[in-house]
Amino acid sequence: MAPVTVVIPTFNEVDNLPLIAEALLALPLDGLRLLVVDDNSPDGTGKVADGLAAAHPGRVGVVHRPGREGLGRAYVEGLKAAISDGAEFVVQMDADFSHPVDAVPRLLGTAQATGAACVIGSRYVPGGTLAAEWSRWRQALSAWANFYVRTILRVRLRDVTAGFKIWRAESLAALDLGEISSGGYSFQVEMHYRATRAGMTIVEIPIHFSDRRAGSSKMSLRVQLESALMPWRLRFGSRGRARGNRG
Repeated sequence: MAPVTVVIPTFNEVDNLPLIAEALLALPLDGLRLLVVDDNSPDGTGKVADGLAAAHPGRVGVVHRPGREGLGRAYVEGLKAAISDGAEFVVQMDADFSHPVDAVPRLLGTAQATGAACVIGSRYVPGGTLAAEWSRWRQALSAWANFYVRTILRVRLRDVTAGFKIWRAESLAALDLGEISSGGYSFQVEMHYRATRAGMTIVEIPIHFSDRRAGSSKMSLRVQLESALMPWRLRFGSRGRARGNRG
């Protein structure tokens, strides 16, 4: 079985982390490992992660960061650590059960069967669904955000803002994670955009996206503003680099 590392960034997920760790470790994937990247959560999530690592030596690892620096920065650190530890495939997912644990084997199987650099668990391809708890306003906002990003960046993905996916480690290494500039949720968009521009194949498979089980969303106004501005920065920044390269 290919070594697979699931990277989960956490900030105040003390109620969710033990449950999702149990569910992930119970999957029929012998090579699966969990890496928790905690931003010094005030609720003690980091201590819970340490307890899980002690209870499952070799299967659970923890990266402790000094404070809250954003989802993007947490993922960069976690992805780099997963690659260094020998993962062949790396899964990105949230700790709050919005992403279906039982879809992880399907992501891996699709990546192996297609040879894709990345396989996205998509809400917006045929068969994909959203939580029934979501209001019409929230559904419309999510759909509009995807349309907004796709239009600006001309990326042919249905769920370009998706946070649940699996990467080939060699593809992540080729993207040069140190060059990623996004600090917040726009990290997802930047990764998809960079992979597409590099000619990498991205496949989308349908999932059901659920509402979080416990805790609260980390989406602040600052994060929303970065998410709105990042597509423009990526588009015009890429043009500037291209002109510079031609000169």
